[in-house]
Amino acid sequence: MNDEQQKRIEQIALFRFGVLGDLVHLAPGERAIFEQLKEKAERDYQIPFTTRTRVAAETIRDWLKSYRKAGFDGLKPQPRADLGESRAIPREIADLVLTLKEEHRDASVRQVIAWAQESGKLPEGIRLKPTTVNRLLSRHGLMEREAPSGDKDRRRFAFQKAGELWMSDVMHGPAVLLGKQRRKTYLIAFLDDATRVVPYAAFAHAESTAAFLPVLKQAVLRRGVPLRLFVDNGAVYRSQHLSLVCAKLGIALIHARPYQPQSKGKMERYFRTVRMQLMPTLSSADLASVEALNRRLWAYVENEYHRAPHKGIEGDCPLDRWAKVADEVRYLDAELDDLFLAEAHRKVHSDRVVSLNGVAYEVDASLVGETVTLRFDPTLKGRAIQVHFGGKQWTAKVVDAYGNCFVKRDRPSQSLAAATPADAPAPGLRLRDLVGGKEGR
Repeated sequence: MNDEQQKRIEQIALFRFGVLGDLVHLAPGERAIFEQLKEKAERDYQIPFTTRTRVAAETIRDWLKSYRKAGFDGLKPQPRADLGESRAIPREIADLVLTLKEEHRDASVRQVIAWAQESGKLPEGIRLKPTTVNRLLSRHGLMEREAPSGDKDRRRFAFQKAGELWMSDVMHGPAVLLGKQRRKTYLIAFLDDATRVVPYAAFAHAESTAAFLPVLKQAVLRRGVPLRLFVDNGAVYRSQHLSLVCAKLGIALIHARPYQPQSKGKMERYFRTVRMQLMPTLSSADLASVEALNRRLWAYVENEYHRAPHKGIEGDCPLDRWAKVADEVRYLDAELDDLFLAEAHRKVHSDRVVSLNGVAYEVDASLVGETVTLRFDPTLKGRAIQVHFGGKQWTAKVVDAYGNCFVKRDRPSQSLAAATPADAPAPGLRLRDLVGGKEGR
């Protein structure tokens, strides 16, 4: 399997995990599962590698079963068991029918069949039955009439238990010294919906995935793993690395709908509190570095914000509310470092080398010619990385080309020596024996 196929499989699995969302945290048989399956089947999606936009409830249910059985790996597509056997409608014809119906949502089944036949893309002798096509379209949610558009439903929501939902967003911060120059900062913060506790927050010099993930890691270490993470639609939150980390942790990553700032009201309220209470009190010492600014921020969060009455939680202090409703928070016993590593797939060259972000790494000789999975910390360029293949793990270090000059190679076998011409130097003969000995003086 090549690198492109690996990426395709991983992207499909991440999409499926995103569709499942809250379902992964519900117990089998709960009524909420059936309600959510119907709702999810009525949504439009950007499905990777297809023009279709709907996923049938039965398909989502199958994904859920696979996830419960094998975790994230269970969502990776597998070869069909009936590969090569005939089906009611071949895949290429089914894609044609679904595309026609998606383009003309008001068309009847017979109209879709007529257009498919007129397209000239149907193999000779193939006849589409209305009942078969109707079953196909119904399975993909294309036979239901769209509800008339109206006002958006913006009801107020509030979770009851700590860890059920975290929110995260980024706020523009003050400029601080970096060397001899001042550089702008960004406040990356997390907020627990049920308690208004800040699991963790920190200022960084960039609004990037590399800056966001360490803050998420600290938040998980301090306040456990949330069931859901509600974020914006920025590039930081759409990165494949973040999606992969959330999938491994079992966090349902939820993106706010574009152009609906009302959904982020609680996060904006927290940022407004920070701007009103913390920012005016910052001293020149607090702005001397980003580290000093973060020390001041966390002193404010722990000693002031967490201990002040909050109207949004009936006048309780965030820490007091956390103590009341944090009995179901999930803490991890496993090492978090591996879960936050980025992944890439590379083919090992004949010289035992793989290239990652412009750096060459030397791997085990047994992996030559294989496509391996590399796991690494993107913030630590040039450090040793993990190499995974066939259920085993190796460590790869940066190639030391100069050091390899002095690595002892295996001597040629006797059969090779027998094939060596008589006038050629023996394999074990040293250079000084030819030119530097007594005969050569």
